[in-house]
Amino acid sequence: MNTPPDLAPGAGGLVVRTLGRVPYVETWEGMKAFVDRREAATPDELWLLEHDSVYTLGLAGDPRHLLNPAGIPVVKTDRGGQVTWHGPGQLVAYVLLDMKRRGLGPRELVRLLEEAVIRTLASYGIAAERRPRAPGVYVGAAKIASLGLRIRRGCSYHGLALNVAPDLGAFRGINPCGYEGLAVTSLAALGVARALADVAADLTQALSALLDAGSATAAMNLPQADNAHTPFDRPLEQS
Repeated sequence: MNTPPDLAPGAGGLVVRTLGRVPYVETWEGMKAFVDRREAATPDELWLLEHDSVYTLGLAGDPRHLLNPAGIPVVKTDRGGQVTWHGPGQLVAYVLLDMKRRGLGPRELVRLLEEAVIRTLASYGIAAERRPRAPGVYVGAAKIASLGLRIRRGCSYHGLALNVAPDLGAFRGINPCGYEGLAVTSLAALGVARALADVAADLTQALSALLDAGSATAAMNLPQADNAHTPFDRPLEQS
């Protein structure tokens, strides 16, 4: 995957790349290549994008949670977690961070990503929350954002997916994130009309502010949920 070169880091020390709608496998290969070639001084990056419609199954994913793919491609990927859907109308944010350099552990990164979504939704008047043992962000009983990470060579890739205005019908073909009967919602379903590009800008601002505050310190000061089943693989440092 080719990405524009020589962008300067902005707030939060992030190079932000807006990639439009891109195929899942090509983007996944691009993330792995980025992690493989990065050096000690390589700036961290945030990739903002949409995918064509696809179901992805994590490393420990159980195919039984694929109920009726109905012609939607299924990709077995290397993130943690179970099965989810990506597609048009859903904002995907891939976080490519040098976690050692930032002093972040996996659970701290999960909390930071959840908090960035919670703050973004709060700016739209939506009260969202974490849930114990179920990483992601929820509005009432419904999930609005999912998380899945891979950590290799002390660096993260993959990230989060926030439902802006997708066709939620695709989630009926799976048990979302491995939970039978889990309700799924979106900004549009909650009556909030926002362009995906505007949501991407707001999410970037929220995440950058948390990273500017000092990653490890900011994460330690966030509310914690007992997310024992965190969305990454074991062991974390496999190549």
